[in-house]
Amino acid sequence: MRCPHCQSDKGTKVIDTTHDHRGGVRRRRECKHCMMRFSTYERAILSTPMVIKEDGAREDFDREKLLRGLRVACVKRPVSAQDLERLAGEIESNLQRMGKAEVPSGVIGDMVIAGLKELDQVAYIRYAIVYLGLDDLHAVRQELDRLMESQ
Repeated sequence: MRCPHCQSDKGTKVIDTTHDHRGGVRRRRECKHCMMRFSTYERAILSTPMVIKEDGAREDFDREKLLRGLRVACVKRPVSAQDLERLAGEIESNLQRMGKAEVPSGVIGDMVIAGLKELDQVAYIRYAIVYLGLDDLHAVRQELDRLMESQ
């Protein structure tokens, strides 16, 4: 393990270890050379399906791309980075449990919509405007009305 502060590879000491519900391990470490502390996160690498885009193109599932989309939807909203990581992890885990080699991008979009609806309704509307193609104020208003009725 190379220290991210001093780049030393003399080793680190594990101070604390915690496990999350997805099987990941978070370790708090201390560099033996510069004594600075940092955290690492370990998770098993499981295969995720290829994503079939609307135009028929196929690409690897990209967790970072998913997180970027979630962050854009949640800009200036009271949603923590931990909540976004959790949602991305849940979506990734659901895709892995499906056991399919390929999955349409709409399946992922539906999971994001459902997760954002529970997490932050303003972020949900932001994402829905693009994902659901709400191209005028009337369509946005209808979606807002549906959201208000479900409360």
